[in-house]
Amino acid sequence: MATSKTTKTRAEAPSAQGFEESLAQLETLVSDMEDGNLSLEEALSAFETGIKLTRQCQQALQAAELKVQMLSNPDGEPSAMALDEAADEEAGP
Repeated sequence: MATSKTTKTRAEAPSAQGFEESLAQLETLVSDMEDGNLSLEEALSAFETGIKLTRQCQQALQAAELKVQMLSNPDGEPSAMALDEAADEEAGP
């Protein structure tokens, strides 16, 4: 039963938090769900919270990507070309 209380606490609605904290909470939820010790209600709650955390992480990554694009472009405007070129350089010839 301790797992249920812990999971219930972990599955609470995410608040405004940093990317790393959201990602860590998401990883914990996934681990709890993979263990298979959750009731259906707890699993659904964890899934719902996980979806919200995933969206928060995606938004944080998109904001970071936009900022990198703006900083990389001398005009200060977002440019997808800057990141694509960087990815091509990392991939090599």
